[in-house]
Amino acid sequence: MGKLTQAHVKAALNKPGRHHDGDGLILFVRDSGQASWVARVQNNGKRREFGLGSLRAVGLSEAREKASLVKAALIAGRDPHLALRPPKEMTRTFREAALDFLAAKSADAKISDAKRRQSLSQLKSYAFPALGKLQVQSIDADAIARCLRPIWTRKPETARKVRSLIIRTLRFARPDGALFIGTLGPAVADRLPAQPKRGNFEALPYSELPALMARLVDKRGMGALALRAAILTATRSGEVRGATWNEVDLDAAVWTILADRMKARKLHRIPLPPAALALFREMAAISQAGTDLIFPAGNGNELSNMTLTKVLRDMKVPCTVHGFRSTFRDWAAEQTSLPGEVAEAALAHTVPKAVEAAYRRTDFFDKRRELMNTWAGFVMGTGGAEIVPIGANTRN
Repeated sequence: MGKLTQAHVKAALNKPGRHHDGDGLILFVRDSGQASWVARVQNNGKRREFGLGSLRAVGLSEAREKASLVKAALIAGRDPHLALRPPKEMTRTFREAALDFLAAKSADAKISDAKRRQSLSQLKSYAFPALGKLQVQSIDADAIARCLRPIWTRKPETARKVRSLIIRTLRFARPDGALFIGTLGPAVADRLPAQPKRGNFEALPYSELPALMARLVDKRGMGALALRAAILTATRSGEVRGATWNEVDLDAAVWTILADRMKARKLHRIPLPPAALALFREMAAISQAGTDLIFPAGNGNELSNMTLTKVLRDMKVPCTVHGFRSTFRDWAAEQTSLPGEVAEAALAHTVPKAVEAAYRRTDFFDKRRELMNTWAGFVMGTGGAEIVPIGANTRN
């Protein structure tokens, strides 16, 4: 254990001279108040000193580590200057490291292209302006906290995703990533205020949904169209925003989402009720060139996860997009006679009991067709179920 403490170091700035920590580490304070670290080592009967950096750039614990590296290098017959030189990986900029990280993850079949595009967009918007030009070795908890602070309470969900991307990038980029991250995460949390509390997703009472949908139908814009699709199909926001035309069979009125886009990583077939089918055909008629997304943003990329939320905020509706799934579940439980597992299958929820899951060999597709037709009829204010018309695919 060294002799110096953080308090000693701070006090030493007013005392020019050499302040010994022990084991050859010295803090050299000049008359001007500038301070730097020096490692003094005896080797082959000769005393040598190696500069370890200024106090402004190198803290006490790092100076001790560097002094140990110098001593170990001399004992092993290596050049101490090479030991002090950071690995090439540590001198990359954060932007370079982040792009390398996303490229490395591109081979992961569990991560969709849309998810990778979203990650890159979040890094460009919220991380690169503050951290992009910094070397990996210089990014600490203070730098990350400064980067996140502007959005930490204003956009809490986005901020958490950006924090995760930053930390995962550093874990990937640094040779000591696994050990470094163990202390970095808590240190960042200590420097940020508490986020607004998250309760259950706020849901709209199902009795109020037909009136909301009547208002929503009158709204234009891709966010409103995507929100209508999410409500009519009881799907998650990300499933709608990432939907592509190769997933939809308009002739059969079926939307098939592959496993890599589902939360439970299982393929999910959705029977499209008449209102949803009409909406998808409307989107086919105005499909945007250069993208296969059904509900693209103006630039052809996937809509932001806040686009649908903004529609609700503009309409002053006190619920969340995800909350409509709870609205659907409440309606199914109280207004239909179908078994609860049919509604759970419609929501693509995993079966909680392993034994029940092992014996279940159906996804209740036909019963879900009946359920979704009835749901859409209720939502659109047209009453009960309708038979889905099987027509020609109108998308060229």
